[in-house]
Amino acid sequence: MSNLFETVKASVSVREAAERYGLKVGRNAMTCCPFHDDRHPSMKLNQDFYYCFGCGATGDVIDLVSQLFDLSPYEAAKKIAEDFGIDPDKPPTAAALAKPKHPMINAIRDDERYCHRVLWDYLHLLTDWKVQYAPTSMDEDPDDRFVEACQMLDYVKCLADILAFGNPEDRVVTVKTLMKDGMITGLEARLDRAKEEDHAKEESAAG
Repeated sequence: MSNLFETVKASVSVREAAERYGLKVGRNAMTCCPFHDDRHPSMKLNQDFYYCFGCGATGDVIDLVSQLFDLSPYEAAKKIAEDFGIDPDKPPTAAALAKPKHPMINAIRDDERYCHRVLWDYLHLLTDWKVQYAPTSMDEDPDDRFVEACQMLDYVKCLADILAFGNPEDRVVTVKTLMKDGMITGLEARLDRAKEEDHAKEESAAG
C-alpha cells in the first residue's frame, strides 16, 4: 500500500489531479475551493500540496481526491492510478521520486500556512469593518474599527498577496519577518479580541 501511495504522489501533481477532476485552475495556480461555498478562487494548488485560504482545507494529491469523491485514502490512490494509467506494482523512477524533505522546509511551510491563514482572516475582518463602521456623516467621529481598517487594509492585503503569489524568496522573507517580530501572533490576538467583543455585544443585545 505504501508503494502505491508513493508511486501516485511521485507521478501526479496536485494541479494535474485537480484539472483532471474538473477544477478550473486560473493564474497563479488558484482555483475555487470545492469544499466550501467559494465564489472567488481561494485554494492554492502547489506541486505536492493544496491549501485553501478560505476554509483551511489542505493535504496532498491523495487527500484531494479522497475528499472530492468521498473515498478512503487507499481508494483515492487506486482511482488516481487507474485514471492516470499508473502501474501500482511498478516503483517510480529515481527521477520521479520526490526528494526527502528536510524538517526545516516543513517548518517553513507550516509557518507560511499559519501566517496566511491569520492574514486572510484579518483581511476579511478589516474589509467588513470598513463598510460596517463607515461614518454616515461628515460630523460623525469615525469608529476606531473603521480607522483601523483604513490604516491596515492595504498593508495586510500586500502581505497576503506576497504569500499567495510571490516568489519563494519573498515568501520566506515575509514569513520570517512576521514570525520574528511577533506581528502575526499580535494579529491573531486581535482577531480573538474582535470575536470576544462581538460575542459580548450579542449577549448584551439578547439580554
